[in-house]
Amino acid sequence: MSDEFVCSVPESLAHLGDVDVALVLGSGLSSLADAVESPAVVPFDEIPGFPVAQSAVPGHHGRAVIGMVAGRRVAAFQGRLHGYQGFSARDVAYPVRLASALGAGTLVVTNAAGAIDPELATGDLVLLNDHINLTADSPLTGWSDPQGGAQFVSMRDAYDPELRSLAVQAALETSVEIVPEGVYAGVLGPAFETPAEVAMMRTLGADLVGMSTVWEVIAARALGMRVLGLSLVANAAAAAELSHAEVLEAGRLAAERLRELAIAILQRLP
Repeated sequence: MSDEFVCSVPESLAHLGDVDVALVLGSGLSSLADAVESPAVVPFDEIPGFPVAQSAVPGHHGRAVIGMVAGRRVAAFQGRLHGYQGFSARDVAYPVRLASALGAGTLVVTNAAGAIDPELATGDLVLLNDHINLTADSPLTGWSDPQGGAQFVSMRDAYDPELRSLAVQAALETSVEIVPEGVYAGVLGPAFETPAEVAMMRTLGADLVGMSTVWEVIAARALGMRVLGLSLVANAAAAAELSHAEVLEAGRLAAERLRELAIAILQRLP
């Protein structure tokens, strides 16, 4: 792929037109794309310049679904790239960079996460209000030509306060219960966290931990996109016998609630 941070729209996607909102769907949450009307489905490996893994992560279909949801034209990325697959931070942010090139001004990012806060339970939906980047990397590293954005990016209110307020309203009106605030700790993975690491992250102020999201959000803010983040609690971090299958099952059980909430949020976007 190109070393440029700001990417262009491949000719193979140009005919699909601009989009308003980008959705990045985490582990087990890909069914949200089923709500897309008259979808154009494009596998990642058919998009020129899109970084492609040698093997897919279970629960990540690896395709873009473009169409209408709740009156908004969306690009839903069913699956994401991860640093633990060997991708650079900039590669992981490619779907967000592509979405910006397609015209998206808003990013809705979802993930399945482990609970650090003992008050959180498996199946909870948590509205993110901040994150802690523990990956020791950034998609902006080495970006020497900040065309289309600012290299030194403010991360204050990275998770847009107005969008969070809209999400709370949507949850109240749909009776989908959410936890209104949570801080997400992003780690590289793929090993799950040790009990000592979880204790450290709790001391730092994290409520959840996962292996994604932070690089995508940094890239979105660099490109001037507004961000809304939602975490599904898939398990208790550092609990015995954690598995990716458990994460996928939690996503399957929460799929309908997340779809209902996401549609209600999209309907309320400014």
